[in-house]
Amino acid sequence: MGATVLHEDAVFPVRKAGIPINIRNTNAPEDEGTLIVESTCRMPDYTITGIAGKKGFVAVNVDKDMMNSEVGFGRKVLEAFEKYGISFEHLPSGIDTMTVFVHQEEFEGKEQQVLSAIHRLAQPDSIELESDIALVAVVGRGMRSTRGTAGRIFSALAHANVNVKMIDQGSSELNIIIGVKSCDFETAIRAIYDIFVETQLG
Repeated sequence: MGATVLHEDAVFPVRKAGIPINIRNTNAPEDEGTLIVESTCRMPDYTITGIAGKKGFVAVNVDKDMMNSEVGFGRKVLEAFEKYGISFEHLPSGIDTMTVFVHQEEFEGKEQQVLSAIHRLAQPDSIELESDIALVAVVGRGMRSTRGTAGRIFSALAHANVNVKMIDQGSSELNIIIGVKSCDFETAIRAIYDIFVETQLG
């Protein structure tokens, strides 16, 4: 989703009908490719099965002391984006901070209205914007049963001198989303690919 590999309008009807999707390499169509299925008992050969990403995001960092104990704080922040028709891509949060990742081109024309709405609705201590962020998704069923996957990812990025701006991992343990500066996007993809595919770790 969102990584321009397959268009969601083409995928969702097929997925809903329970039909497996076979992705082939345009440069090597004779290869068996990747089969996307709802579930399988097959154990994955590799820890990760895909790396994808996209540039052009803005991180809206909203800080407020004790926000974790304020009921409805997240809803108030998101209401500001909803009011101006902006959807969010990711929503990592901490004890006193939450970050909303939105598409930069969609946000730029409405940023001041959204920021004013956040101030009015949620009354945060501060809001900071960071533009030109790229999101990289590392995906694989093998991540669930392999220890140290995140450690290997971040070690590879550190060796490639890529500064990680954001980490987001769901409890399903099927994917890790990493935020980096757009200028580091290709380097990050290559570093993760090299550690898991070229050297076949895990």
